[in-house]
Order: sequence, then structure tokens, then C-alpha cells
Amino acid sequence: MKKILCGVDLGGTKLAIGLVETNGIVIDKTIVFDHTTKNDDDVIRQIRDIIHNLLRSNNLKEKSIGGIGVVFPGHIRSREGVTITSSNIKGFKNFPLKREIEKYFDVEVITDNDANAQAYGEFRFGAGVGYDNLIFATISSGVGAGIIIDGKIYRGITGTAGEFGHMIVDPHGELKCGCGNYGCLMTFTCGHALGKIFKKYLLDGMVTKLQIDENVSASDIDGKVLKKGLELNDELTKKVVDQCARYLGIGLYNLFQMFNPPLFVLGGGLMYLGKYFFDQIKYHFYSYAQDMLFDDVHFNLSKLREDAGIIGAASLILESQ
Repeated sequence: MKKILCGVDLGGTKLAIGLVETNGIVIDKTIVFDHTTKNDDDVIRQIRDIIHNLLRSNNLKEKSIGGIGVVFPGHIRSREGVTITSSNIKGFKNFPLKREIEKYFDVEVITDNDANAQAYGEFRFGAGVGYDNLIFATISSGVGAGIIIDGKIYRGITGTAGEFGHMIVDPHGELKCGCGNYGCLMTFTCGHALGKIFKKYLLDGMVTKLQIDENVSASDIDGKVLKKGLELNDELTKKVVDQCARYLGIGLYNLFQMFNPPLFVLGGGLMYLGKYFFDQIKYHFYSYAQDMLFDDVHFNLSKLREDAGIIGAASLILESQ
């Protein structure tokens, strides 16, 4: 019987788990949002139950699974399967993620950073097909990057390469990052940061076409609100989005100078802001690049989109073979 793969995307705002064919097609999936209210052990049991339910609803047995890939939104020692810490999810500090899931399943379990896995998924099945070298950047509740060199994930000496969001882009930055530093790229570009920046401008007296005022909670100013603002051609929204794009352009240009990839793939929830945001990121990137680079580096949007985490996690099993 042909084996299937299981991908577990343990995210900062959602837990997405899917059954995936070896060609990257998602057979079935479940997405929940209540895992953030649970302790670490309860989340592991929730993962167990969701996988069992998916197998049951598709008339499959555990022996049908060729492996389980699990991705984590933060620092993780991928070889050992131990999470270190994350700015995007509570708990899971020095947690033996691989070992705890293996307690419930008699199959191979591989863990990695979410951006690494998504990069490999895009390389194998998505916007990076045809490229042996690329960088995938995810811009969502967190910001990270996965680096593919010669068809393999580059993890670095500690297994934590690609922490793009913790690149210092302004040592005088006002917002403190979850890692403890000031000036991290994430503090200018992730979804949570944009809400705080938007509200600060409201408090400073700027006006908006959106039906919100300075009493709004920063956490309520999410990607959907910003997308609506762009549709209304709201100047405040454009100011926030343009600033985000400028910092992303700086960060991506720095990555380009270090790794010189032919392709950047951009994904994550904030990329749903649309063409304006995508074009602004490219504009700021190229404003730092020399003219000779214009034809040498390309930008693609993620093709795996909302399934990038699930497919990327599942593809870790293929990368290990």
C-alpha cells in the first residue's frame, strides 16, 4: 500500500494538521485555534487526537503513515527534536517535541523550524520548483526564513539558521521583540507589530478611512483590517504597509548579499495584503540593489499558500530520505 505523510504545523495562532500524498497533494486537514489556551502536554494530546481522527475519517490505519513532520515557529534543535523558545507561541521552552509525539505513534517523526519546512515544500512542490537554491520568507504573526542550498535545507551549526525576523535592522527601534532585543526586523513587520504601529499613528493624531479610532485594541488591527484599508486607499494604512515593506526590503537585500539566491519566495498571512504590498517589497529591495542585479534575482509568491505549513512539514520526511 502506498504510504502517506502527515504534516503538523504548530503555529502561533493556529494548529493545522493534514494527511499529504508524496506528490504534495493534501488529502484532508484539520485546523484549530484553541491550542494556545492549552499547556504543552495537552497540545501534544490534541495533535495525537487530530491525527487519529483524520485517519479514521479517511478509513486509514496508522501503518499507512510513512512519517510525521512537525514544524515549530521558533528556535528548535531539529536533529534532537527539542524546541528552544519562540516569540510567537507560549510554552514549549526546551520541550522534547519529537520524543513526546513518538510516544503515541510507531512511525518516524521529524521536527524543524516552520520556515525551513515551508522553504523545502516550495522547493519540492510549489513556487520554487526548478530552482536548487532559494530563500523562502514567511511574513505572518512571526517573520522567518528558510534557506535551500543545492536542494537541501541549510540549518547552520546550531540548527537555527534562517531566523530572519531577529535580524537587527534598527538598533534604536522602539518596540521590544519577544527575544528581548530592540530593533529586530519582526518588530517592524509581523502582524502583531503592524497593529501596534497603526495604533501609535492613531494616537499621534493621524486619521483613517477605516471605522476605527484610537480606542481600538492593537490586536484587532490585523491583516484583514489592513487589506480593507488598502482597498479604501487609506493613507494611514499605506504608511504602515509601506514602512513594513521597506524594512522587509532591507532584510531581504541583506539575505541576498549573504547567500546570493536566484529566487525569493514570499509567503505567510500578511502576503494576502495583495499586489500592492508585494510590489512595495520588491521596490524597496531593488532600491538597494545595483542595476546589474535586476535580471539575476526573482520573486515569487508562495504557491502552497495556506497549506504551506502542512505540506512543508510533511515534506520533511522526503528531505530526510
